[in-house]
Amino acid sequence: MLVFFDVTCVACLLALVLTPWIRSLANRFGWVDVPDANRKLHLGAVPRIGGVAVALAYALSLVFIVVAPYRNLDFDIPTALSAALRLAPALAIILLTGIVDDIRGLRPWQKLAVECVAAVLAYWGGFGVYVLRGQPLSDLVSLPISVVWLVGCTNALNLIDGMDGLAAGVGVFATLTTFVAALVHGNLELALVTAPLAGALIGFLRYNFNPASIFLGDSGSLFVGFLLGCFGTMWGQKSATLLGMTAPMIALAMPLLDTVLAIGRRLLRRQPIFSADRGHIHHRLLDRGLTTRRAVLFLYGACGLAAAVALLQDVAHKEFSGLIIVLFCAAAWMGVQHLGYAEFGVAGRIILAGSFRSVVNIQLKLQQFERALHQTSTLDDAWLVIAASAQDFGLSGVRLRVDDRFFDSMPGLDTTNYWQVRVPLSHGQFLNVSHDPAREVHPVVLASFPKVLEHFLRSRFPARSEESETLADEPVNAVAVGLSSLTVTEPAGTQSRKTN
Repeated sequence: MLVFFDVTCVACLLALVLTPWIRSLANRFGWVDVPDANRKLHLGAVPRIGGVAVALAYALSLVFIVVAPYRNLDFDIPTALSAALRLAPALAIILLTGIVDDIRGLRPWQKLAVECVAAVLAYWGGFGVYVLRGQPLSDLVSLPISVVWLVGCTNALNLIDGMDGLAAGVGVFATLTTFVAALVHGNLELALVTAPLAGALIGFLRYNFNPASIFLGDSGSLFVGFLLGCFGTMWGQKSATLLGMTAPMIALAMPLLDTVLAIGRRLLRRQPIFSADRGHIHHRLLDRGLTTRRAVLFLYGACGLAAAVALLQDVAHKEFSGLIIVLFCAAAWMGVQHLGYAEFGVAGRIILAGSFRSVVNIQLKLQQFERALHQTSTLDDAWLVIAASAQDFGLSGVRLRVDDRFFDSMPGLDTTNYWQVRVPLSHGQFLNVSHDPAREVHPVVLASFPKVLEHFLRSRFPARSEESETLADEPVNAVAVGLSSLTVTEPAGTQSRKTN
């Protein structure tokens, strides 16, 4: 045990010494993070390559253990450190990628590609998910699972690095959890490579906790996240549980959950997955009135609870491990509910209320309607499809003027209190869709039915003059509700007119 204590203390001292030097270097060359009053709320420019100090402290502490005159140990230090040597090439790639991103900036896909390369190197170095449910996996299955796990852990810590001391503190909890699990399983090789990371992060937190004078940056968050992913694979290989990787996943539950929520939010909002936003867990806590320090300490407490559950699940008997996982997932679900994510609430109500199936059904019917329109050869045929479909969708009627011909599916109908959507197609031509508010029509129909008709009519019956072509490019101009007459604002250069 003395060697583990020594290597932790050496790494901590090295981080305490190296971090101010890296901070000064970053300030001198302008490698700083500037606040933007949106997501970056720190008061001034802060150096952002703190990960270099953590990586140097970690590597130098391992070198110290190799040259230190330890004797009569239960294991051979060079042999135990062989895991670190096998991982060195992949770690070097990750660290260099983070440094380049901190200094010059990289596109998300560039970082992702490099992370995948590093994950493959780590896999062939022995850091992979080789066994699942007690059964060995083939390389065709094991390799993609391992790459997803390693890249996921790497980016999870990177995404949660949004508040002073948060990513480093989460890394400390996850590392110490892995270290304790390694001692429980007698995995001295894993214990020896995790102990210095905990020491380096604790030393770095002296300068990174609120108010931070230096940030981890991508160089640190990617480096630490990748290491924790590799430690998780080593833990999973020695785990007594059937699923193996369950305990490491629980230990990293906070950053992994934040990543899953971020991806889910952006998919539901149809935003790019790699786009930045203020919807992370720590942002939600700030929005609820917590200060930065209190939010970070709250998340530390959540990480401590996850660490305890991970260790309990790791040593629990098979009949209790499943119950522990269920209870932990239930607690995580309740926590997410209290954060108030509107996207998931709306999606849940849609699914539970059966609205999802109705939306899918409407979209399929709209696609069939569009195909039927394009299969027609004449305007008369197209009108028959339009009139029948309007009735099928529950609309009151359609009026259409195209090529000096007028079509009306509701002749003589009083539309005084009807919803009406008018789409100007070209000079003197229009599409008018009416709906009786007393009849129930799906909102998707009201939004999409006129748009489908507009696209079809403009493509099949284009404007016949320059003036018409200009008008045909204009979007829908007005929607009037419950008026005795519908006022339509025409494009610039034309006069408003009314239609009954």
